[in-house]
Amino acid sequence: MSTLLASVLDASTQLTHTLAAPVPPSGVPDVGGGEAPPGAEDLLKILRWVAWTVTILCVAGIFGVAARMAVDHSRGGGRDHARGLGFVLGACLLLGSASGIVGAFV
Repeated sequence: MSTLLASVLDASTQLTHTLAAPVPPSGVPDVGGGEAPPGAEDLLKILRWVAWTVTILCVAGIFGVAARMAVDHSRGGGRDHARGLGFVLGACLLLGSASGIVGAFV
């Protein structure tokens, strides 16, 4: 009987140690920085030019909406431009957060 009791206690101690063992993290593995393909610098240069162009277009869009609002205000209108301003500001917001959005997916 004591042999059976000793084996049960030994098994329970092993089970306790097994259950209390630290669990390895189960996240995304770190694959390192990687290496850019040939021609990546040219692609990044084009992306910077596109970003500057879109920034200039967003500023021009705000100026355009402001000019239309000023002209319509002098004629007695001016309330219908909130939608256009919303679209332009939405584009500006998307442009400003583009690098963060891409960084979240990469």
